[in-house]
Amino acid sequence: MIRFLLGLVCCLAVTPALATEAGWALLRDGGRVVLLRHATAPGVGDPANFDLAKCPTQRNLSARGKQQAEKIGALFAARVGNPERVLTSRYCRARDTARIAFEDTKAEDFPPLDQLPQDEEAALEANEKVLDEIRAFTGSGNMVMVTHLENIRALAGISPREGEAVIVAPSDTGLRVLGRIIFN
Repeated sequence: MIRFLLGLVCCLAVTPALATEAGWALLRDGGRVVLLRHATAPGVGDPANFDLAKCPTQRNLSARGKQQAEKIGALFAARVGNPERVLTSRYCRARDTARIAFEDTKAEDFPPLDQLPQDEEAALEANEKVLDEIRAFTGSGNMVMVTHLENIRALAGISPREGEAVIVAPSDTGLRVLGRIIFN
C-alpha cells in the first residue's frame, strides 16, 4: 500500500513536468498559438469602481505575479525564443504580464481578449474574433494571447492556473488543446 501511494505521488508530481516539456517541444518549430492566462493577481473579479483605463481601480499583479511574468518571458526566450506576436487583453493584469514577459513594444491590445462580457451574444462575438485571429495566424514563430480564465475556459474548455500557457490549434468545433506549460 505504501509503495502504491509513493508511486501515485511520484506520478502526480511528474505529470505537470512531462506536460510542460511536451508543451515546449510543440513550440520549438513555431507556428503555434498560446493562450496565456495572466500571472498571479490576488482576489476575484474587479472592484465596484473598476475603470479599464485606470490600473489602480483594477485587480493587479502581485509581486509574485510580476516575478512569474519575468520567469515566463525568460523561459520563452531561453527555450523557444521570443514570440513573433503578442496580443493582450486591455486589463492591466494581462497587459502587465505581456509587458513584463515579452517587452513593452511587442504586446498589442486586442479587445476580444478582455474579460468576457456578461451578455452571451457579446461573449460569443468576442470569442469568434479570437478564433478568427487564431485561424489567420500563419507566422513562422509563435503567437501568444494573454487573457483571462473565463476566456480560456470558453475557448478551449479547460481552466488553467494563473500564468499557465495553453497551446491550441483550430478545429472544426473551435479549438483543440495540444499542450500546456506550467510556470509555477
